[in-house]
Amino acid sequence: MSRTPSRTRKSLVTPFAPFTFVVFATFASACGADVFAGDRTNPAVPLWYARPNGAMSVFVRRTLTAPSRTVGEDWERGRPEIDSARNRVFVGSSDHGLYALRAGDGSTIWRFETLAVVQSEPLYDSEMDYVYFGSNDGALYCVRAQTGKLVYRFDTGAEVSRKPVRAGENLFFSNAADFLFSIDRRTGKQNWQVHRTPALGMEISGHAGPAYDPASNLVFMAYSDGHVIAYSGADGSEKWSPVDLSADAEQAGGEAPRYLDVDTTPVLDDSPQGRVVYVASYAAGVYALDATTGSRAWANDKVIGVTDLLLWKERAHMPNPNGPDRGGPMVPERKLIVVSSAAVGLTALDTVTGRVVWQNKVPEGGITAPAALAGALFVGTSRYGAFLLSPRNGKVIDGIDFGTGFSQTPAAYGNRAYVMTNAGTFLGVSVAPPLPLAHAMYSATQSR
Repeated sequence: MSRTPSRTRKSLVTPFAPFTFVVFATFASACGADVFAGDRTNPAVPLWYARPNGAMSVFVRRTLTAPSRTVGEDWERGRPEIDSARNRVFVGSSDHGLYALRAGDGSTIWRFETLAVVQSEPLYDSEMDYVYFGSNDGALYCVRAQTGKLVYRFDTGAEVSRKPVRAGENLFFSNAADFLFSIDRRTGKQNWQVHRTPALGMEISGHAGPAYDPASNLVFMAYSDGHVIAYSGADGSEKWSPVDLSADAEQAGGEAPRYLDVDTTPVLDDSPQGRVVYVASYAAGVYALDATTGSRAWANDKVIGVTDLLLWKERAHMPNPNGPDRGGPMVPERKLIVVSSAAVGLTALDTVTGRVVWQNKVPEGGITAPAALAGALFVGTSRYGAFLLSPRNGKVIDGIDFGTGFSQTPAAYGNRAYVMTNAGTFLGVSVAPPLPLAHAMYSATQSR
């Protein structure tokens, strides 16, 4: 799920000119020459090789959130969940509901009412045909995906906004009070729980979710007090000594940091150093930790204010037959950690060293987590619309703006993405690659 940084904290960056140009100049064709200068000489020709703008189109647009049921400011957070096999999209809303929508036209299949806003990312269980999701009323819900009928409700006592993780017959999930739970996915019966006392003082809005490694049966969790811990999936026992990232922030700045939070859901990866976990402290930067011991593989203390992480992958492929490097050798796999930050914008880091590959200072007001869409990155901004970016250099390809901004993270499948504006308008967006699909597959990406 995505989060907009605390509304009391002002952005440290100014609006980035290409974003403003794309939004207010209706994506004029002249933009392409400036934004993509030099791209055509690069052997790694992207999907938009012949279409530097106009790549996106909106195929679904409907008002979803009921204004009469919302309270306070207009915000829609969380992230949709896509059931590609049955062409359904599940999305929460600030009108207290979880919706099941038809992916083709956005029409409603059913709506489930909770006791508070639903600003979470659901998890669809195709085997059971269940949907698990959290609500700000403090509960995790399980409903039948076909009808929306309640199966069970598990009360946690605090906001549940991150996506649950399934491991066999178990679900792992967290809440905003720094609890981590394991429950039976069929019945909701609790297996175990662990808890850390939240940090004293101010915290950033939102919380981390768990990550699970089936190879080691370990659950990785980060907390508002700056600690990251690995637990046994079987019984919740600690398998690491807690790693305190807030201590690094204190040493680097010479004084206690204002925010200790590690609110990013850990991300697992295989690297030359072995199995690693990527996490980010709001004050101390981005880290790669050894998944077995918790020891540090690398750290980047310059990328602060981080709220979300995405592991972006481009699989190994033959060069594009229509590109300048056609007929050449196999292009190796490429990976980046793409970081959403309230302080420094959208940043791509090398997964082996942690060095900055590119950085894009986004407009003031906040940025969502990115989604991998048709070989590119699709990201929302809370004031200036949603944008398709090149993963090679972070530059703008195309954008859409409805005047209300985006705080919800997009969900993508193939060349389509779904997202809701802060005004409660549900959108389906497609990206049309300029090359035939068979030739475009070389730049397919994977997320998570």
